[in-house]
Amino acid sequence: MKVIAIIPARYASTRFPAKLMHDLEGKSVILRTYEAAKNTNLFAEVFVATDSAEIFNEIQNNGGKAVMSQLQHESGSDRIAEAVAGIEADIVVNVQGDEPFIDKESLEKLLEVFKNDEKHHIDLASLMLEIKDEEKIANPNHVKVVVDQSGFALYFSRSVIPYARENNVGVRYWQHIGVYAFRKAALLEFCNLPQMSLEASEKLEQLRYLEFGKRIKMVETDKLSIGIDTEEDLINARILWKKLHS
Repeated sequence: MKVIAIIPARYASTRFPAKLMHDLEGKSVILRTYEAAKNTNLFAEVFVATDSAEIFNEIQNNGGKAVMSQLQHESGSDRIAEAVAGIEADIVVNVQGDEPFIDKESLEKLLEVFKNDEKHHIDLASLMLEIKDEEKIANPNHVKVVVDQSGFALYFSRSVIPYARENNVGVRYWQHIGVYAFRKAALLEFCNLPQMSLEASEKLEQLRYLEFGKRIKMVETDKLSIGIDTEEDLINARILWKKLHS
């Protein structure tokens, strides 16, 4: 089973322009992320998929592998699918370009589910984190997921799901962590599927998979990913990097 990682890397960012090229203790954010993915030793190959010549050159000039994304894409999955179309792989892991603090243990759990899936019941897998804080549960920026008894996703929503009409019945709330491992075939099929009403309403691409009958295995983690979306995030990332590497 050949496992590769793809790091989708758009240059434009509404909240923090060119954030991936900002300095994180001597190297750019995207290069730090690329090296962190490589250093997990979980992947046969790691690629950055980008629409930016600057990001492409940043990776290539530092000995990494990058592919130019030629098309405009509505989602990260579309960009990754274009990148992997000509690359030999069985499993493709999506690593976020603005998350240089990669948790190897969570990725190992994610990949483990495919090793025990000989009949290919699982099309893709993703992570979820239990949340108990009522503000987080109610926050539409924290995407929630509900799963069946086998850990497969039933639905994702920005709304509170499930709705607690009755309390103290053992309901747990799960926040979706947007790290994915795809079977390559499912990823390529995604690009040929139209966006439907649920995805368009919630603005959640994973709903396209569910609407067309794909099975998403959810894996529990206790690690919240650390992304860089603002200048303040970058300052905090520099502080954390120094702590981890002092």
